[in-house]
Amino acid sequence: METSDGGPGGAGQRVLVVEDDPGIRELVMLHLGLEGLLPVGTGDGDEALRVARSEPFDLVVLDLMLPGLDGITVCRAIRRDSINRDVPILMLTARDEESDKVLGLDSGADDYLTKPFGIRELVARARALLRRPRLSRLPAATDAPGPGRPKAITIAGLTIDPARRQARIGERDIELTVLEFDLLYLLASHRGIVFTREALVSRVWGADTYVVERNVDTIVKRLRRKIEPDAANPTYILTVWGSGYKFAEL
Repeated sequence: METSDGGPGGAGQRVLVVEDDPGIRELVMLHLGLEGLLPVGTGDGDEALRVARSEPFDLVVLDLMLPGLDGITVCRAIRRDSINRDVPILMLTARDEESDKVLGLDSGADDYLTKPFGIRELVARARALLRRPRLSRLPAATDAPGPGRPKAITIAGLTIDPARRQARIGERDIELTVLEFDLLYLLASHRGIVFTREALVSRVWGADTYVVERNVDTIVKRLRRKIEPDAANPTYILTVWGSGYKFAEL
């Protein structure tokens, strides 16, 4: 495993760089270090998962094709059972194929970048992901009401509490990423209102995003698997063909 000191004046945020090509890995680590970040590098999927389960990080840059465990397996394992389950993940893919991108996003990645990529674009995307809030790092919520405090929503057994960043169905907690929670709360708090994919990208990802509208479909698919009794026949999040998505008026 390789480590690199952050540049002068950096915030010291830690980035796990998982890339089996030593040249690419060293280049990425060099430029992240120049940005003041603290990169830790490895070229093996098994080692990457071991490190992700034992050390905290602020971002993971993860190659799709790796010796040992592949990037998809590592990504899913990080999301499922590691201390970095809500860390932003930037997936690197060697082929510009839609199936690879969708598979990466569907496994829990937040963004993807196709090789060969420009190092400035990678750094920009890393910075954009690092600016997003993480559920595990938000201050503890209180029950005290306050001006402008968003209210919890309960709809047909589904409860969404923005103060605690929690979602539940009945008595069962639902583990959601930051993007999944934000998209769910936006739709649920505007029941019956149709949002285009472009509007959802703007409202959930923000103006400094590099994602495309197809990412919305992937997040919706992940949400349906988590909250719907039957993801193939959703009752909460409905598709409005030719337009976008809306939350059912239950």
